[in-house]
Amino acid sequence: MGSETPSTHIFLVCFPAQGHINPMLRLGKRLAAKGMLVSFSTTENYGKEMRKANSDINDQATPIGSGFIRFEFFQDGLPEDDPKRTDLDYYVPRLELVGKDLVTQMIKRHATEGRPVSCVVNNPFIPWVCDVAVELGIPQATLWVQSCAVFSAYYHYNNKTVSFPTEAEPNMDVQLPGMPVLKHDEVPSFLHPSNPYQVLGRAILGQFKKLSKSFYVLMDTFQELEPEIIEHMSQVCIVKPVGPLFKNPKAPETSIRGDLMKADDCLDWLDSKPPASVVYISFGSIVHLKQEQVDEIAHGLLSSGVSFLWVLKPPAKVYGFGLEKHVLPQGFLEEVGDKGKLVQWSPQEQVLGHTSVSCFLTHCGWNSSVEALTSGVPVVTFPQWGDQVTNAKFLVDVFGVGLRLSRGMAENRLVMRAEVEKCLLEATVGDKAVELRRNALKWKKAAEEAVAEGGSSDRSLKDFLNEISKITSVA
Repeated sequence: MGSETPSTHIFLVCFPAQGHINPMLRLGKRLAAKGMLVSFSTTENYGKEMRKANSDINDQATPIGSGFIRFEFFQDGLPEDDPKRTDLDYYVPRLELVGKDLVTQMIKRHATEGRPVSCVVNNPFIPWVCDVAVELGIPQATLWVQSCAVFSAYYHYNNKTVSFPTEAEPNMDVQLPGMPVLKHDEVPSFLHPSNPYQVLGRAILGQFKKLSKSFYVLMDTFQELEPEIIEHMSQVCIVKPVGPLFKNPKAPETSIRGDLMKADDCLDWLDSKPPASVVYISFGSIVHLKQEQVDEIAHGLLSSGVSFLWVLKPPAKVYGFGLEKHVLPQGFLEEVGDKGKLVQWSPQEQVLGHTSVSCFLTHCGWNSSVEALTSGVPVVTFPQWGDQVTNAKFLVDVFGVGLRLSRGMAENRLVMRAEVEKCLLEATVGDKAVELRRNALKWKKAAEEAVAEGGSSDRSLKDFLNEISKITSVA
């Protein structure tokens, strides 16, 4: 980079999970395009998979717009194939213990090498990064990678300002400011007393205990999508919606991505299909359905007769859960023929932007929800846990772009093939399909305006950068 190194250096530290890496990397590219030097950091075991899937992720700083992005990974202190990495009760505190020291060393080294860090940005599950920044006297911001509605739920739970389900009353509904009532199975499942992932709930709540240490909370949402909730939460902290981060039409083209797997080629196949004729199916990077449920979805697809592109990924190697690879019913592929295509991973942003895609059967992770919503694609919701159940509620009942097929793991039932068939047909053919598409296209237009020059998200990002410049110049 030499003498052209930007004066503002933003250091991003990310929890090692696909759903966290993608929005953080998108933020990094957006900041670099505006003239910043951005360092992106997560664990080495994840970095190794990222480098395998993407040759542009290496030790060199990559120019983006008038700035640069570079990658710097740190060890989590475990051997490469250590099964303890999948034990979250062990791994999350271990990552804090090791990460605090290594991230501190990295930031100090940048200062001695003439690239002092101007701001540190973390995301959920690693609240300890806030402590590192405060101890080093560096401004700290947080990128919230879920909706503002879910942020509100965690905030009010942490501050005990609203009643939530308890062991004594597990089916309690929840009323949060500026939101419709959430039924017990629409509340983020990490806040339930019966939640099997208690450690993740504690890690996210740890972020709210350190909320005062972040001078800004950046969010991958936009003002027009959640106006009342954003306004409410802005009264308790500086909330800056800067999304949708994946939608950045003016940013220079770059092939740097955070995926763990190389995407299969499916765009030529989509090109061969009529407009709005293909159902896209993906359950994200972590959700692994039971084999029986995969069977029911497959039979429902056959009965419906719709064309489909199905991402049937192998169990995520980086997490090593030891899950069995899914198999399809005997004769399924022969019967489907060219009406269907199976891939292990897809270039999802391009798929959702393709004219042949009619709707998206999704697990409702926030990244997938925002990408569908702001690509103008209706959804069929199939949430499992975490924020997915809340996102499904909003996609169906608030944003008006979806049909509900499942209520999540709390429902504890197999969704049968007849339900799959009925829901897919309703989402793709007839008056309801037209209404869903009309609403989705409305949100697509609003999202494009938000990220355009002078739009609400563009203004928020500029406010953030101006604030860093002010703090840096005073320092």
